[in-house]
Amino acid sequence: MNKKNKVEKKRQKEQYVVEEMIRLYCRKNHKEYDKTTGKMCPSCQELSDYARLRSQKCPFMEEKTFCANCKVHCYKPEMREKIRVVMRFSGPRMLLYHPVLERV
Repeated sequence: MNKKNKVEKKRQKEQYVVEEMIRLYCRKNHKEYDKTTGKMCPSCQELSDYARLRSQKCPFMEEKTFCANCKVHCYKPEMREKIRVVMRFSGPRMLLYHPVLERV
């Protein structure tokens, strides 16, 4: 696997994990979450779309670890606070709801 493919695979995995964390947060905190389809409320969907866009444009994907450790904060302050709330809520719960993702 070449370098570009590894970076793209890492990007896709990060996007998936973040989306699942947002989905978990939405499911447990918002009444608008649709349990039958898994569709998030508009606010959480907006955050998920924003996080995906930020990940797609990240110039440090190849060597980065976590966005919180990055020297460049590309999230708008409002969105950064929203994702921080989601991470604090979902992070500890991911082990229960997505144990496989925690190991990868």
